[in-house]
Amino acid sequence: NAATEADVYISVYGERGDTGSRQLLRSQKSKKFLKGQTDIFAVEAVHLGCLYKVVIGHNGLGSGNGWFLEKVVIKDPVTDLDYTFLCHRWLDQGQDDGSIARELPVTDASTFPGRQELELKREKTWAAERWKFQKGITLQFYNRLTRGFICLYPDSRVDALGDKKNKYGKVFSMWMYA
Repeated sequence: NAATEADVYISVYGERGDTGSRQLLRSQKSKKFLKGQTDIFAVEAVHLGCLYKVVIGHNGLGSGNGWFLEKVVIKDPVTDLDYTFLCHRWLDQGQDDGSIARELPVTDASTFPGRQELELKREKTWAAERWKFQKGITLQFYNRLTRGFICLYPDSRVDALGDKKNKYGKVFSMWMYA
């Protein structure tokens, strides 16, 4: 019962973007996603650079749609590198945690040093800063060039005239890196 008849989708993420969700249609095997079987698919996409994660899942339709996925291996034809994404989990509404989709980070971090750590830091930073984007919050930024404040109001108004005084209390230092 580790196979699936459901439609399986994958999104591949790299340093230059992602493929978007792609259905895995034509395997080199006559019947795809069987227990113990390795399926091979060709996915056309622009070169994404170094890969760092995939999101893979299925639509949950069909009889016996639960699926145990061991791993995904992507061979980059441009660089001849193999990227491995380990799963070893069920994609099944009735097994494991009930999820039918998984986000899998690249296993070998040496192929793209620091990317996994960067992604984890980004997620933690967003979790810590999410409160700023809740309904009713006014954001205020200090512009060192004009030495004034810029305010973003909950009703989508922007006060960018650069008032010299702090209207809303505490000033936060913010650094943005691109």
